This record gives sequence, structure tokens and C-alpha cells, in this order.
Amino acid sequence: MKVVKVGILGLGTVGGGTVNVLQKNQQDIGRRTGCKIIVTRASARDVTRPRICSTDGIQLTTNPKEIINDPEIQIILELMGGEEPAKSLIIQSLKQGKHVVTANKALIANHGNELFEIAAENNVVLAYEAAIAGGIPIVKAMREGLSGNSIEWLSGIINGTGNFILTEMRDKGSAFADVLKEAQELGYAEADPEYDVEGIDAAHKLCILASLAFGIPLNFKKVYTEGISKITPLDVTYAEELGYRIKHLGVAKKTDVGVEMRVHLTLIPENRLIANVDGVMNAVLVKGNAVGPTLYYGPGAGADATGSAVVADIVDLCRQIDSPAEQRVPPLGFASNELKELPILLIEEVTTAFYLRLSVEDKPGVMAAITTILADNGISIEAVLQKELKQHGANTHVILLTDSVVEKSLLSALSEIESLSSINEPAIRIRVESLQ
Repeated sequence: MKVVKVGILGLGTVGGGTVNVLQKNQQDIGRRTGCKIIVTRASARDVTRPRICSTDGIQLTTNPKEIINDPEIQIILELMGGEEPAKSLIIQSLKQGKHVVTANKALIANHGNELFEIAAENNVVLAYEAAIAGGIPIVKAMREGLSGNSIEWLSGIINGTGNFILTEMRDKGSAFADVLKEAQELGYAEADPEYDVEGIDAAHKLCILASLAFGIPLNFKKVYTEGISKITPLDVTYAEELGYRIKHLGVAKKTDVGVEMRVHLTLIPENRLIANVDGVMNAVLVKGNAVGPTLYYGPGAGADATGSAVVADIVDLCRQIDSPAEQRVPPLGFASNELKELPILLIEEVTTAFYLRLSVEDKPGVMAAITTILADNGISIEAVLQKELKQHGANTHVILLTDSVVEKSLLSALSEIESLSSINEPAIRIRVESLQ
């Protein structure tokens, strides 16, 4: 049996999980690849720290370059995270003719175009299944399983921390800050949770998914991003009364005028499968023009789940390690010379329905004024809720669901509405997706 030697840069949670998966499933992996995969070396900042995996037979070092320079190692696993030194180490590995597997979504989203080009120039592969949605094999599903389709749109719950927070707010009626603290205590959120709760982590993943879907170069800077930190239990409750769940979604759509890439809070009809994805789980819904909607669900993080995705890439590499480049699946699923720059729409140009919450004085004529302004801007109302607020005297919450409208038209209407003397505070607006 052919031996394939692997070196790991970063032996933390994902690195340790990868070693565990390789050891636990070595017999099946060997049968699938015809290879014996051996992790011979690994780097870590502190080689004396306890590990979640056995390090028997693995030579540990604090210098990752020792691993890259080892001529016997054929596959490098970059599991360090962060942009540097990870980027430089990946480039060195590729230029030395070593295949690389990474779980680094920020690196792929921001520098993937450059890194894939370097890999091609050196006739090696940069694989990244573990960069998106943990153990869900969404890259292979989109790049290979759905390759007979033209992808129309995709929508995903692709950050487990945010999904946990929204689930707890719905189930317990808790405030955002309280649930965030709980998530940090449980280890679901970092001490600095910005990337999770402000949507940056999800935006990295959506950028990659959009490129896989539409054959466009990676363009993270064009992803519109909103977080979840301003959500209130009131809006979660009102959404439920209207038959919706609030989820933090990454949405990518291909339209006649360009591509949408956006991450934000979204109302989803409660009977949709993705609306019932709770806790730290992830899910991606993809609509192809031939197959229709398909849903991919599973754990979005964790040692073994993410290690499973890393090992899947190692298996692929073992199967094609001696294959010529033209027989390999392109990194984004489209031939590199077929990637096309398409217009990326600004959020003001996107058409969606909206949930609006207005705090108004409870007096005659207020609703008439609001509906007149909306009608003048071509905006239809699909549903209305009115809630008396005893703690605020004569004030009332008016909750509206609109029909689909170009966002700039809605913003114009809201500017007029908020100028009314009967409106007490800025409107709350959340986009609505039917996902059909």
C-alpha cells in the first residue's frame, strides 16, 4: 500500500480532530484511497501543552518551516487560522510542490484568487472543504454534485454562534447580551465575538459559496454584511406571531442585473426546513435550475466534524496525487479561464420583502399617513400587527410585512415616515425571504 505522509501546521482543536478521525477510521480510509496516510510531523506554539489527540509517532516542533521543508511530506494541513503567517506558509508549501488542505475561510475569501493561481502554477492543489460549515460537505456538493445545474440562489445559516443566540432568544425570551454571555460561557463564542455576531465569519463563507455557485472570482469586499447585535426579543416574538422565524442568513443570488451577496437577519416562513435549524447547527439551501432546492445540514464546527472535512480533502488528494492538473476538479468548480466578473449589486439595489416595526402615537390618522407614504413609493402591505404598549402610555407598535420592493424605495419611504410627528423612534427593518 502506498504511503502518503502528512504534516500539520497547528495542532489545536481542528488539527487534533483531524488526527483523531484519521486514526479512528484508518481502515476505511485506506480501503477508499489505496494509501496509508501517516501524520509524521506537526507544529504548535507550545509543544508541551496537552492535546485532544494522541501524538505518538508525530514529531512536534514550534517551527512550521521545518515541516514545509521536509522532502518526504506530500500534503500540508494549514490549521493555524489567521492570515499571517498562514498565508506565507501556504505559499511556501505550494511553491515546494506540496498539496495544501486548509480550514481557513478568511484566507480563502481574502486571498483565494492569488493562492489558487500559485497552486496551479506549481501543479498542486489547495483544498478547503473545512473552511465552510464545519462537517457539511457543501464544497463538494456544489462543485461536483450540483455541477449539472445552473445555480439560481443559495441561502445559509453558516455561523453556529449566531444561530445559537437567536435560538435561545426565541426559546427563552432572553436579551441578546444575556445570551451572548451564555454562549461565551459554553465555549460557543469567543471572548471577542465580533466576527461571529457582526456577520464577518458568515460573510467569509458566503463569499466562497457565491464563487462556487456562479463561477465568479472571490470578492469578499463586495459582501454586504450586517450582524445580530441589535436584535431584540420583541422582534423575535412579533415574527413568530406572523408565522416567521428570524435567522442570520448568508444569501447569494444571480439576477438579470448582477449578483447579490449579503449577510443579515432575515425572516423565514416557519414551515421551511431551514427555519427549524436551531442551536449551533448549520445548514445551506441551494437551488439549482434542474434539481430545485436541496438542503445540506450538519454541525458547523467542532473537532471531529471539521476534522472530517479536512480528512475528506486528504482522501481526494490521495486519489489524484499523481494525476495531471487537467484531470483535477478546479478549486471553484469552473475552469480558471471561465471565471467571469459579474456586477455585484449594492444592497440598495436588492429587491426583498421587509418586516417593519414602527413606534407610533396611538391616535387617529397615523396608519392612514403611513400607508399613504408606502403606496406613494409603490410598496404594498402583506400583513399588519398592532401592539399596545402599556409601559409607554399612548404609544403603539405597528408591525408591517411588505411585498417585495427595491431597498432604495423602502429607504425613501421610511425617511418620510420617520419625519412624521407621530413616529417616536427610527423604524426597525428586517428583510424577508420566502426561500422557494
